[in-house]
Amino acid sequence: MSDDKTVTRQGSTVDDAEVARFSAMAAEWWDPAGKFKPLHKFNPVRLTYIKDAVCSRFNRDPNAADAFKGLRFLDIGCGGGLLSEPMARLGADVVGADPSETNIEIARLHMQQSGLDIDYRAATAEQLAEAGETFDVVLNMEVVEHVADVPLFLGATASMVRPGGLMFVATINRTMKAYALAIVGAEYVLRWLPKGTHSYDKLVRPSEIEGPLQGAGLQVIDRCGVTFNPVTDNWRPSRDMDVNYMMLAERPREN
Repeated sequence: MSDDKTVTRQGSTVDDAEVARFSAMAAEWWDPAGKFKPLHKFNPVRLTYIKDAVCSRFNRDPNAADAFKGLRFLDIGCGGGLLSEPMARLGADVVGADPSETNIEIARLHMQQSGLDIDYRAATAEQLAEAGETFDVVLNMEVVEHVADVPLFLGATASMVRPGGLMFVATINRTMKAYALAIVGAEYVLRWLPKGTHSYDKLVRPSEIEGPLQGAGLQVIDRCGVTFNPVTDNWRPSRDMDVNYMMLAERPREN
């Protein structure tokens, strides 16, 4: 067990080694040139995907400064708050949860500096689900490849999606192309990420996400690949889901 402070839990989906790895880098969450530089680069494409889908689902004006006002969001595995803060700026009531107390401390500090109000909690998905928490939108972004039990984690997070609500999932596919680009290329050749950030055997195929979500009563309504363009130095939506991809699922409205 790492000497990093982690929440007391009964165990199941939290991988302590992964918590310790990201806790050790926590001070760099908000450094766009630091160890989380790829996430900063990745943020615009995922923010656009989230905003477009949420505004369409809840009939919101995407140009409104408070487009998400009145909606309750969960950012599970929030890290330092790179997604929680933009959601709060758009007016959402945000709960940011992470099993690492260190990450939560960093997130709270940056939130205060930014003048925002976000409910950050050192908590697991299971704890939130067992407490009966529910949300209009659950952001499950770049998390599933770091948990100990993917089906259990997806079941816990899906259970918190309200009728008519949405869950977003983003992760890396378990393919040889992903191994070559997301692990060998990104970690060992380009050194975008610290070595060991991702393990091939923990990468998750789309079918391994869809099954647990469907079992929890959600329906996948969109799938989107995300690819990096080295010429423009940015990420963009793509039909290619062989490496990075995002999924959108809904819980049908009650009749």
